[in-house]
Amino acid sequence: MATQAEQQTQSGTTGHQEVNHKSLLQSDALYQYILETSVYPREPEPMRELREITANHPWNLMCTPADEGQFLNMLLKLINAKNTMEIGVYTGYSLLATALALPDDGKILAMDINKENYELGLPVIQKAGLAHKIDFKEGPALPVLDQMIEDGKFHGTFDFIFVDADKDNYLNYHKRLIELVKVGGLIGYDNTLWNGAVVAPPDAPMRKYVRYYRPFVLELNKALAADPRIEICQLPVGDGITLCRRVN
Repeated sequence: MATQAEQQTQSGTTGHQEVNHKSLLQSDALYQYILETSVYPREPEPMRELREITANHPWNLMCTPADEGQFLNMLLKLINAKNTMEIGVYTGYSLLATALALPDDGKILAMDINKENYELGLPVIQKAGLAHKIDFKEGPALPVLDQMIEDGKFHGTFDFIFVDADKDNYLNYHKRLIELVKVGGLIGYDNTLWNGAVVAPPDAPMRKYVRYYRPFVLELNKALAADPRIEICQLPVGDGITLCRRVN
């Protein structure tokens, strides 16, 4: 998912002539093969419905790709996550993937500055019987995180935290989330390969939002690689996702 500044139509040009392609695979045909062979046939009906609703939204590039949604869903099941957080919700595709993976008494604290987008997907979430798992808060996440840290009772209580929001605040989020995720828990930062722009020459053609956020993503990647409190794994899924496991 992208930020609200990233309201551009996805380019499907084979060869990725511009640094704005959602999939990092060099072959569009190969990516389509993955979707049609392994992702779409196993995609839960609520996720398919929400994906199709979101495809008609003018900011649809902000949606988590279906293959990444599948990855998150399986990951949450593998770690037996129960208490999670999501910063940056958009219409709720990744949120729905999370809710489907959690047990019936699982909880998601979901935060986004735009409730209107979330409400596009909310009827699908409600129809799937999952709304009781979600505590949605509209507004900036940083004040909420600061309050949680000040309260003291949320330290080390989250099994999984997914961040897919304003890239210029990723490091600010990390400074706080490392206190809230439990030891052994995971934080997932989305878009950490940033349309391939992290390795693009300075004069490469880029959308304005890609060029603007590029230095923030580069700074995040450098900081995560040097952080002794976590183990990391950066994967070329979607637009790049970095998983951080808190070790101390």
